[in-house]
Amino acid sequence: MQTRRLGRSGLTISEIAYGNWLTHGSQVEEDAAHACVHAALDAGITTFDTADVYAGTKAESVLGRALAGQRREGLEVFTKVYWPTGPGANDRGLSRKHVMESCHASLKRLQTDYVDLYQAHRYDSSVPLEETMTAFADLVRAGKVLYIGVSEWRAEEIAAAAELARELKVQLISNQPQYSMLWRVIEAEVVPTSEQHGLSQIVWSPLAQGVLTGKYLPGQQPPADSRAGNPAVSGSIQGFLRDDVLTRVQQLRPIADELGLTMAQLSIAWVLQNPNVAAAIIGASRPEQVADNVRAAGVQLPAEVLTRIDEALGDVVERDPDKTSRG
Repeated sequence: MQTRRLGRSGLTISEIAYGNWLTHGSQVEEDAAHACVHAALDAGITTFDTADVYAGTKAESVLGRALAGQRREGLEVFTKVYWPTGPGANDRGLSRKHVMESCHASLKRLQTDYVDLYQAHRYDSSVPLEETMTAFADLVRAGKVLYIGVSEWRAEEIAAAAELARELKVQLISNQPQYSMLWRVIEAEVVPTSEQHGLSQIVWSPLAQGVLTGKYLPGQQPPADSRAGNPAVSGSIQGFLRDDVLTRVQQLRPIADELGLTMAQLSIAWVLQNPNVAAAIIGASRPEQVADNVRAAGVQLPAEVLTRIDEALGDVVERDPDKTSRG
């Protein structure tokens, strides 16, 4: 497993991170979740990403139990705050009250005294940014959070937060956006701004919800046991299931074959070619998926391969910076 520094900090993370959105506490049984976490550890993954909202807080609890007994200093545990986790008016957003209470609740569920990275899961335009950043800074000074990050923030929001972080003398070191061969909206504005202010990207959905594995074929219904075939979790994948997208994705298969890679490995390796990307988050419902995906670590794609990928996907790639995910 290769490692990379996160932002302009001293924190080193594994370039493949394990995330449990859509799986732990919902899609898979707990013993299967534990098996996947242990497979990640066996593969050299040290970085684990979750959020309080995943599976209605259950995902954090599952991860905490799965990591119990591991040497805490050898792990980087990340979580997030923003989305509603209860019925009250203050059980959501980035107010000081919700940030503080959510952090304490996450620590209990994760069975740890601190998290390595605490991330604002979305931008909260209803709360002064100074209030949010001060709450994060106070958690850092209390030793409950080591570093802070954001997720799916726009370039101007990242710049404003970075300036406040400098004033508060805390380290804002990461953004967690969606990024893949098919979804490149961060490249025009977010990446240059992040580089300027010392942030790295920790990217989610490098497989475009599984579409880049090539298992979804144009003109065919998704397999019943796939994410797209599950009505409970298929909403976010629908934009990638157009026949024009699926046809273009199939043109990646010969490129992967020539390199001796699976399409999933090619897709993960592709996001890791971006020097501003510190890690690609993978999920899994079976341990063998972890073992397959981690083989993308350390793969270098020649410039001509990157050009062929661009040509294969053509105009189905989304690049509009205004499409930064807000939902």
